[in-house]
Amino acid sequence: MTRQRLAIPFLVLTLTLVSSILLRAGGPAEPAATGSKAAAIERGKYLVNFGSCNDCHTPWKLGPKGPEPDMTRALTGHPAEMKVSPSPTLEGSWGIAAANTMTAWTGPWGVSFTANLTPDKETGLGDWTEEMFIQTMRTGRHQGKGRAILPPMPWFSVNALSDEDIKAVFAYLQSLPPVHNRVPAPIDPPEGQ
Repeated sequence: MTRQRLAIPFLVLTLTLVSSILLRAGGPAEPAATGSKAAAIERGKYLVNFGSCNDCHTPWKLGPKGPEPDMTRALTGHPAEMKVSPSPTLEGSWGIAAANTMTAWTGPWGVSFTANLTPDKETGLGDWTEEMFIQTMRTGRHQGKGRAILPPMPWFSVNALSDEDIKAVFAYLQSLPPVHNRVPAPIDPPEGQ
């Protein structure tokens, strides 16, 4: 199957995520009201919840009503202790698959693992600057200049937010308790795909 045909289901997923984020985010941040650090953190929390960041960056568990984000591990990314089995073969109309935790994804790009967004200095965003975060959301590059950010991260939708909103998201993420959780590096697709 060609990469182009595999990309169609991913494009549909991406457009769905994009629409969700943009529809939920509403308009730009209120100009004067977001001047304080507390207001920026509150706005960032709103945007993180509105943008469904927990859907991918928080491991899922089986709860009493079915699968749900494990909020005791909020925004910690793919669990370091969880080893993934080899990627399933995607055929026919299947172009992507996700692990049970919703923190590991596979598709024509290989396997991607969702990042730890807590401010842990070794394994999260603790050493990041606000400018690095903005550039990451604007360019789709790790720390604004490194490797490409892989699906399902809709950075191209998040980059539609104003700088003030992206700064608010960063302020909120920096206000969280740091959690040491080293997420695995992405896995390239097998050669020939």
